[in-house]
Amino acid sequence: MDRKIRFGLIGIGTQGSTYAGFLSAKASPGMPAPQPLPHCALGALCDTDPERRKMCEETYPEYPFFTDWKEMVSSGCVDAVITTVPHYLHTPIAIYCLEHGMPVLVEKPAGVYAKEVRRMNECATAHPDTAFGIMFNQRTNVLYQKVKALVESGELGAIRRTGWIINSWWRPDSYYRQSAWRATWGGEGGGVLVNQAPHQLDLWQWICGIPSRVYAKCLYGCHRDIVVENDVTAVTEYPGGATGTFITCTHDPIGTDRLEIDLEKGKIVVDGSQKATVYRLAKTEDEMNATMSMGDVARLVSGNSAEGGLFTVETFENTDGWGKQHTTVMENFARHILDGTPLLAPGCDGINGVNLANAILLSSWLGKEVELPVDEDLYLAELNKKIAQEGKFPTIG
Repeated sequence: MDRKIRFGLIGIGTQGSTYAGFLSAKASPGMPAPQPLPHCALGALCDTDPERRKMCEETYPEYPFFTDWKEMVSSGCVDAVITTVPHYLHTPIAIYCLEHGMPVLVEKPAGVYAKEVRRMNECATAHPDTAFGIMFNQRTNVLYQKVKALVESGELGAIRRTGWIINSWWRPDSYYRQSAWRATWGGEGGGVLVNQAPHQLDLWQWICGIPSRVYAKCLYGCHRDIVVENDVTAVTEYPGGATGTFITCTHDPIGTDRLEIDLEKGKIVVDGSQKATVYRLAKTEDEMNATMSMGDVARLVSGNSAEGGLFTVETFENTDGWGKQHTTVMENFARHILDGTPLLAPGCDGINGVNLANAILLSSWLGKEVELPVDEDLYLAELNKKIAQEGKFPTIG
Protein backbone atom coordinates (compact mmCIF):
# COMPACT_ATOMS: atom_id res chain seq x y z
CA MET A 1 0.00 0.00 0.00
CA ASP A 2 1.75 3.17 -1.25
CA ARG A 3 -0.97 5.75 -0.68
CA LYS A 4 -0.34 8.42 1.94
CA ILE A 5 -2.90 10.47 3.84
CA ARG A 6 -2.27 14.19 3.38
CA PHE A 7 -2.75 15.95 6.70
CA GLY A 8 -3.77 19.58 7.01
CA LEU A 9 -2.52 21.27 10.17
CA ILE A 10 -4.82 23.86 11.77
CA GLY A 11 -2.61 26.01 13.99
CA ILE A 12 1.14 26.31 13.45
CA GLY A 13 2.33 27.17 16.96
CA THR A 14 4.80 25.09 18.92
CA GLN A 15 2.92 21.81 18.50
CA GLY A 16 1.78 22.47 14.96
CA SER A 17 5.32 23.30 13.88
CA THR A 18 6.56 20.06 15.38
CA TYR A 19 3.90 18.08 13.54
CA ALA A 20 4.79 19.87 10.30
CA GLY A 21 8.35 18.62 10.78
CA PHE A 22 7.14 15.06 11.39
CA LEU A 23 4.87 15.02 8.35
CA SER A 24 7.31 16.70 5.96
CA ALA A 25 10.41 14.91 7.34
CA LYS A 26 12.03 18.32 7.81
CA ALA A 27 13.95 19.32 10.91
CA SER A 28 12.15 21.52 13.43
CA PRO A 29 14.11 24.20 15.32
CA GLY A 30 16.44 22.41 17.72
CA MET A 31 15.13 18.99 16.66
CA PRO A 32 16.51 16.40 14.24
CA ALA A 33 14.79 15.63 10.96
CA PRO A 34 12.49 12.60 11.42
CA GLN A 35 12.21 9.65 9.10
CA PRO A 36 9.45 9.92 6.47
CA LEU A 37 6.23 8.30 7.63
CA PRO A 38 5.00 5.35 5.51
CA HIS A 39 1.37 6.44 5.22
CA CYS A 40 1.39 10.10 6.27
CA ALA A 41 2.33 13.31 4.48
CA LEU A 42 1.94 17.03 4.98
CA GLY A 43 -0.83 18.38 2.79
CA ALA A 44 -1.36 22.00 3.86
CA LEU A 45 -0.91 24.46 6.72
CA CYS A 46 -3.30 26.97 8.26
CA ASP A 47 -2.90 29.82 10.74
CA THR A 48 -4.17 33.37 11.18
CA ASP A 49 -0.87 34.78 12.50
CA PRO A 50 1.11 36.71 9.82
CA GLU A 51 4.43 35.75 11.46
CA ARG A 52 3.58 32.06 11.32
CA ARG A 53 2.50 32.42 7.72
CA LYS A 54 5.89 33.96 6.94
CA MET A 55 7.67 31.11 8.71
CA CYS A 56 5.64 28.50 6.83
CA GLU A 57 6.25 30.13 3.46
CA GLU A 58 9.97 30.13 4.17
CA THR A 59 10.22 26.64 5.66
CA TYR A 60 7.49 24.83 3.72
CA PRO A 61 7.18 26.74 0.42
CA GLU A 62 5.97 23.65 -1.45
CA TYR A 63 2.85 23.29 0.71
CA PRO A 64 -0.33 25.41 0.40
CA PHE A 65 -0.96 27.85 3.23
CA PHE A 66 -4.44 28.96 4.35
CA THR A 67 -5.65 31.59 6.77
CA ASP A 68 -9.18 30.10 6.86
CA TRP A 69 -9.33 26.51 8.08
CA LYS A 70 -12.73 25.92 6.48
CA GLU A 71 -11.21 26.80 3.11
CA MET A 72 -8.45 24.29 3.74
CA VAL A 73 -10.97 21.59 4.62
CA SER A 74 -12.78 22.08 1.31
CA SER A 75 -9.67 22.76 -0.79
CA GLY A 76 -8.97 19.22 -1.94
CA CYS A 77 -5.40 19.60 -0.67
CA VAL A 78 -5.90 17.43 2.42
CA ASP A 79 -7.37 14.03 3.28
CA ALA A 80 -7.52 14.64 7.05
CA VAL A 81 -6.81 17.42 9.52
CA ILE A 82 -5.11 17.74 12.89
CA THR A 83 -6.19 20.49 15.29
CA THR A 84 -3.34 22.21 17.14
CA VAL A 85 -5.26 25.25 18.32
CA PRO A 86 -6.41 26.73 21.67
CA HIS A 87 -8.49 24.17 23.56
CA TYR A 88 -11.89 25.82 23.08
CA LEU A 89 -11.53 25.45 19.31
CA HIS A 90 -10.99 21.68 19.30
CA THR A 91 -14.66 20.75 19.50
CA PRO A 92 -16.19 23.22 16.97
CA ILE A 93 -13.51 22.41 14.39
CA ALA A 94 -13.98 18.68 14.92
CA ILE A 95 -17.76 18.95 14.63
CA TYR A 96 -17.46 20.93 11.37
CA CYS A 97 -15.02 18.38 9.94
CA LEU A 98 -17.18 15.42 10.92
CA GLU A 99 -20.27 17.03 9.40
CA HIS A 100 -18.34 17.62 6.16
CA GLY A 101 -16.85 14.16 5.89
CA MET A 102 -13.30 15.23 6.77
CA PRO A 103 -11.39 12.82 9.05
CA VAL A 104 -10.13 14.72 12.09
CA LEU A 105 -7.42 13.96 14.64
CA VAL A 106 -7.96 16.22 17.65
CA GLU A 107 -5.08 17.37 19.84
CA LYS A 108 -5.57 16.81 23.57
CA PRO A 109 -7.65 17.72 25.45
CA ALA A 110 -10.81 16.82 23.54
CA GLY A 111 -12.27 20.08 24.80
CA VAL A 112 -12.63 22.26 27.86
CA TYR A 113 -16.05 21.27 29.19
CA ALA A 114 -17.86 17.95 28.99
CA LYS A 115 -21.11 19.29 27.57
CA GLU A 116 -19.40 20.44 24.37
CA VAL A 117 -17.29 17.28 24.13
CA ARG A 118 -20.44 15.17 24.42
CA ARG A 119 -21.92 17.14 21.49
CA MET A 120 -18.79 16.34 19.50
CA ASN A 121 -19.07 12.64 20.37
CA GLU A 122 -22.73 12.60 19.37
CA CYS A 123 -21.76 14.15 16.04
CA ALA A 124 -19.08 11.46 15.57
CA THR A 125 -21.65 8.75 16.31
CA ALA A 126 -23.94 10.27 13.68
CA HIS A 127 -21.09 10.15 11.12
CA PRO A 128 -19.51 6.74 11.73
CA ASP A 129 -17.82 6.63 8.33
CA THR A 130 -15.65 9.66 9.09
CA ALA A 131 -12.52 8.87 11.10
CA PHE A 132 -12.28 10.59 14.47
CA GLY A 133 -9.23 10.26 16.72
CA ILE A 134 -7.46 12.07 19.53
CA MET A 135 -3.74 12.62 20.09
CA PHE A 136 -3.37 10.48 23.20
CA ASN A 137 0.16 9.60 22.16
CA GLN A 138 1.01 8.16 25.58
CA ARG A 139 -1.29 5.23 24.78
CA THR A 140 1.35 4.10 22.28
CA ASN A 141 3.88 3.71 25.10
CA VAL A 142 4.44 -0.06 25.21
CA LEU A 143 5.12 0.21 28.93
CA TYR A 144 1.61 1.54 29.63
CA GLN A 145 0.09 -0.94 27.19
CA LYS A 146 1.70 -3.77 29.19
CA VAL A 147 0.48 -2.29 32.48
CA LYS A 148 -3.07 -1.97 31.14
CA ALA A 149 -3.03 -5.55 29.81
CA LEU A 150 -1.72 -6.84 33.15
CA VAL A 151 -4.42 -5.04 35.14
CA GLU A 152 -7.17 -6.19 32.78
CA SER A 153 -5.95 -9.80 32.80
CA GLY A 154 -6.92 -10.16 36.45
CA GLU A 155 -3.63 -11.88 37.25
CA LEU A 156 -3.02 -9.50 40.15
CA GLY A 157 -6.64 -9.32 41.23
CA ALA A 158 -8.75 -6.24 41.73
CA ILE A 159 -7.33 -2.75 42.24
CA ARG A 160 -7.43 -1.58 45.84
CA ARG A 161 -5.68 1.78 45.62
CA THR A 162 -4.06 3.81 42.90
CA GLY A 163 -2.16 7.07 42.86
CA TRP A 164 -0.28 9.23 40.38
CA ILE A 165 2.10 12.03 41.33
CA ILE A 166 2.87 13.95 38.14
CA ASN A 167 4.74 17.12 39.09
CA SER A 168 7.22 17.14 36.20
CA TRP A 169 5.53 20.11 34.52
CA TRP A 170 7.63 23.01 35.78
CA ARG A 171 6.59 26.21 33.99
CA PRO A 172 7.88 29.72 34.81
CA ASP A 173 5.84 32.91 34.40
CA SER A 174 7.57 33.50 31.05
CA TYR A 175 5.83 30.38 29.73
CA TYR A 176 2.42 31.73 30.66
CA ARG A 177 3.17 35.08 29.02
CA GLN A 178 3.81 33.49 25.59
CA SER A 179 0.17 33.91 24.50
CA ALA A 180 -2.72 35.99 25.83
CA TRP A 181 -4.98 32.94 26.02
CA ARG A 182 -2.64 30.87 28.16
CA ALA A 183 -3.57 30.24 31.81
CA THR A 184 -6.93 31.98 31.47
CA TRP A 185 -10.44 30.68 32.08
CA GLY A 186 -11.86 32.23 28.92
CA GLY A 187 -8.93 31.51 26.60
CA GLU A 188 -7.64 28.14 27.78
CA GLY A 189 -10.34 26.88 30.12
CA GLY A 190 -8.02 26.18 33.02
CA GLY A 191 -4.43 25.40 33.85
CA VAL A 192 -2.48 22.23 34.50
CA LEU A 193 -5.56 19.97 34.20
CA VAL A 194 -6.36 21.07 30.64
CA ASN A 195 -2.84 21.80 29.42
CA GLN A 196 -0.16 19.61 30.95
CA ALA A 197 -1.92 16.68 32.67
CA PRO A 198 -4.57 15.43 30.17
CA HIS A 199 -2.31 12.58 29.08
CA GLN A 200 -1.99 11.27 32.64
CA LEU A 201 -5.70 11.75 33.34
CA ASP A 202 -6.41 9.71 30.21
CA LEU A 203 -3.92 6.97 31.05
CA TRP A 204 -5.10 6.83 34.67
CA GLN A 205 -8.72 6.15 33.74
CA TRP A 206 -7.70 4.00 30.71
CA ILE A 207 -5.72 1.66 32.97
CA CYS A 208 -7.51 1.90 36.33
CA GLY A 209 -11.09 2.72 35.35
CA ILE A 210 -13.33 5.76 35.72
CA PRO A 211 -13.92 6.98 39.29
CA SER A 212 -17.43 7.43 40.64
CA ARG A 213 -16.61 10.27 43.04
CA VAL A 214 -13.91 12.88 43.49
CA TYR A 215 -12.92 15.38 46.16
CA ALA A 216 -10.25 17.90 45.26
CA LYS A 217 -8.19 20.79 46.59
CA CYS A 218 -6.83 23.09 43.91
CA LEU A 219 -4.63 26.13 44.31
CA TYR A 220 -4.96 28.92 41.76
CA GLY A 221 -1.93 30.96 40.74
CA CYS A 222 0.21 29.08 43.27
CA HIS A 223 3.64 30.79 43.14
CA ARG A 224 2.75 32.08 39.66
CA ASP A 225 1.13 35.24 38.28
CA ILE A 226 -1.91 33.41 36.84
CA VAL A 227 -5.53 32.84 37.88
CA VAL A 228 -6.04 29.18 36.92
CA GLU A 229 -5.19 25.99 38.80
CA ASN A 230 -1.53 24.98 38.88
CA ASP A 231 -1.48 22.86 42.05
CA VAL A 232 -3.97 19.99 42.33
CA THR A 233 -4.60 17.22 44.84
CA ALA A 234 -7.58 14.98 44.08
CA VAL A 235 -8.93 11.97 45.98
CA THR A 236 -11.15 9.56 44.07
CA GLU A 237 -13.44 6.63 44.83
CA TYR A 238 -14.21 3.83 42.38
CA PRO A 239 -17.44 1.84 41.99
CA GLY A 240 -15.82 -1.26 43.48
CA GLY A 241 -14.60 0.56 46.58
CA ALA A 242 -11.01 1.25 45.53
CA THR A 243 -9.54 4.69 46.18
CA GLY A 244 -7.13 6.88 44.25
CA THR A 245 -5.12 10.08 44.38
CA PHE A 246 -3.95 12.39 41.61
CA ILE A 247 -1.39 15.08 42.42
CA THR A 248 0.02 17.55 39.93
CA CYS A 249 1.54 21.05 39.81
CA THR A 250 3.68 23.33 37.62
CA HIS A 251 5.96 24.89 40.27
CA ASP A 252 8.24 21.93 41.13
CA PRO A 253 11.53 22.31 39.18
CA ILE A 254 12.71 18.85 40.23
CA GLY A 255 9.44 17.05 39.59
CA THR A 256 8.09 13.56 40.15
CA ASP A 257 6.32 11.20 37.77
CA ARG A 258 5.23 8.07 39.66
CA LEU A 259 2.19 5.85 39.17
CA GLU A 260 1.38 3.21 41.78
CA ILE A 261 -1.35 0.59 41.50
CA ASP A 262 -1.97 -1.62 44.53
CA LEU A 263 -3.87 -4.83 43.79
CA GLU A 264 -4.99 -7.92 45.71
CA LYS A 265 -2.08 -10.01 44.48
CA GLY A 266 0.66 -7.45 43.95
CA LYS A 267 1.68 -3.96 42.99
CA ILE A 268 2.71 -2.06 39.86
CA VAL A 269 4.98 0.99 40.06
CA VAL A 270 5.87 3.16 37.06
CA ASP A 271 8.64 5.74 37.44
CA GLY A 272 9.20 8.55 34.98
CA SER A 273 6.93 6.87 32.41
CA GLN A 274 10.06 4.89 31.53
CA LYS A 275 10.39 1.96 33.92
CA ALA A 276 7.72 -0.32 35.39
CA THR A 277 8.25 -2.64 38.33
CA VAL A 278 5.74 -5.42 38.91
CA TYR A 279 5.60 -7.11 42.32
CA ARG A 280 3.72 -10.43 42.35
CA LEU A 281 2.76 -11.69 45.79
CA ALA A 282 3.16 -15.41 46.49
CA LYS A 283 -0.16 -15.21 48.36
CA THR A 284 -2.96 -12.69 48.11
CA GLU A 285 -2.91 -9.92 50.68
CA ASP A 286 -5.99 -11.46 52.29
CA GLU A 287 -4.15 -14.77 52.68
CA MET A 288 -1.11 -13.01 54.07
CA ASN A 289 -3.27 -11.16 56.55
CA ALA A 290 -4.83 -14.41 57.75
CA THR A 291 -1.67 -16.54 57.95
CA MET A 292 1.47 -14.46 58.43
CA SER A 293 3.37 -14.47 61.71
CA MET A 294 5.17 -11.43 63.07
CA GLY A 295 8.42 -13.08 61.95
CA ASP A 296 7.08 -13.02 58.40
CA VAL A 297 6.16 -9.38 58.89
CA ALA A 298 9.71 -8.64 60.08
CA ARG A 299 11.10 -10.12 56.86
CA LEU A 300 8.61 -8.11 54.82
CA VAL A 301 9.74 -4.78 56.28
CA SER A 302 13.44 -5.68 56.44
CA GLY A 303 13.96 -5.51 52.70
CA ASN A 304 14.46 -9.28 52.32
CA SER A 305 10.89 -10.05 51.36
CA ALA A 306 11.74 -11.02 47.78
CA GLU A 307 14.46 -13.38 49.00
CA GLY A 308 12.03 -14.78 51.55
CA GLY A 309 9.63 -15.78 48.80
CA LEU A 310 6.94 -13.29 49.68
CA PHE A 311 6.93 -11.83 46.20
CA THR A 312 8.73 -11.83 42.86
CA VAL A 313 9.87 -8.78 40.92
CA GLU A 314 9.70 -8.06 37.18
CA THR A 315 10.79 -4.87 35.43
CA PHE A 316 10.33 -3.58 31.91
CA GLU A 317 11.11 -0.26 30.24
CA ASN A 318 9.90 2.08 27.54
CA THR A 319 12.38 2.53 24.70
CA ASP A 320 10.48 4.97 22.47
CA GLY A 321 12.62 7.62 20.84
CA TRP A 322 11.80 11.28 20.37
CA GLY A 323 8.64 11.84 18.37
CA LYS A 324 7.81 8.16 17.99
CA GLN A 325 4.64 8.31 20.07
CA HIS A 326 3.07 11.20 18.14
CA THR A 327 3.98 9.74 14.75
CA THR A 328 2.64 6.35 15.82
CA VAL A 329 -0.77 7.94 16.45
CA MET A 330 -0.61 9.68 13.06
CA GLU A 331 0.34 6.44 11.29
CA ASN A 332 -2.38 4.54 13.10
CA PHE A 333 -4.95 7.19 12.14
CA ALA A 334 -3.82 7.06 8.50
CA ARG A 335 -4.03 3.27 8.44
CA HIS A 336 -7.48 3.48 10.01
CA ILE A 337 -8.60 5.65 7.07
CA LEU A 338 -6.86 3.47 4.48
CA ASP A 339 -7.66 -0.05 5.65
CA GLY A 340 -9.77 0.13 8.80
CA THR A 341 -6.98 -0.56 11.31
CA PRO A 342 -8.49 -0.09 14.80
CA LEU A 343 -7.70 3.27 16.39
CA LEU A 344 -5.27 3.37 19.30
CA ALA A 345 -7.07 6.44 20.61
CA PRO A 346 -10.67 6.83 19.38
CA GLY A 347 -11.81 10.44 19.54
CA CYS A 348 -14.84 9.60 21.67
CA ASP A 349 -12.53 8.45 24.49
CA GLY A 350 -11.50 12.07 25.07
CA ILE A 351 -14.58 12.85 27.15
CA ASN A 352 -13.41 10.62 30.02
CA GLY A 353 -10.42 12.79 30.89
CA VAL A 354 -12.43 15.99 30.38
CA ASN A 355 -15.12 14.69 32.74
CA LEU A 356 -12.48 13.90 35.35
CA ALA A 357 -10.77 17.31 35.01
CA ASN A 358 -14.16 19.06 35.19
CA ALA A 359 -15.11 17.10 38.30
CA ILE A 360 -11.81 17.95 40.02
CA LEU A 361 -12.28 21.67 39.37
CA LEU A 362 -15.98 21.61 40.30
CA SER A 363 -15.18 19.88 43.60
CA SER A 364 -12.57 22.53 44.35
CA TRP A 365 -14.93 25.39 43.47
CA LEU A 366 -17.83 23.99 45.53
CA GLY A 367 -15.68 22.70 48.37
CA LYS A 368 -17.35 19.29 48.39
CA GLU A 369 -17.24 15.83 46.87
CA VAL A 370 -18.86 15.51 43.44
CA GLU A 371 -20.03 12.54 41.42
CA LEU A 372 -18.93 11.38 37.98
CA PRO A 373 -19.93 11.88 35.26
CA VAL A 374 -19.86 15.56 36.10
CA ASP A 375 -23.02 17.70 36.19
CA GLU A 376 -22.39 19.35 32.81
CA ASP A 377 -24.71 22.32 33.24
CA LEU A 378 -23.48 23.09 36.75
CA TYR A 379 -19.86 22.92 35.64
CA LEU A 380 -20.48 25.22 32.69
CA ALA A 381 -22.30 27.73 34.91
CA GLU A 382 -19.43 27.78 37.40
CA LEU A 383 -16.85 28.07 34.61
CA ASN A 384 -18.74 31.04 33.15
CA LYS A 385 -18.58 32.72 36.56
CA LYS A 386 -14.79 32.42 36.42
CA ILE A 387 -14.70 33.77 32.87
CA ALA A 388 -16.91 36.74 33.81
CA GLN A 389 -14.74 37.54 36.84
CA GLU A 390 -11.66 37.38 34.64
CA GLY A 391 -13.20 39.91 32.26
CA LYS A 392 -11.01 39.12 29.25
CA PHE A 393 -13.20 36.81 27.17
CA PRO A 394 -16.92 36.31 26.53
CA THR A 395 -18.75 33.60 28.42
CA ILE A 396 -19.44 30.32 26.63
CA GLY A 397 -22.16 27.74 26.04
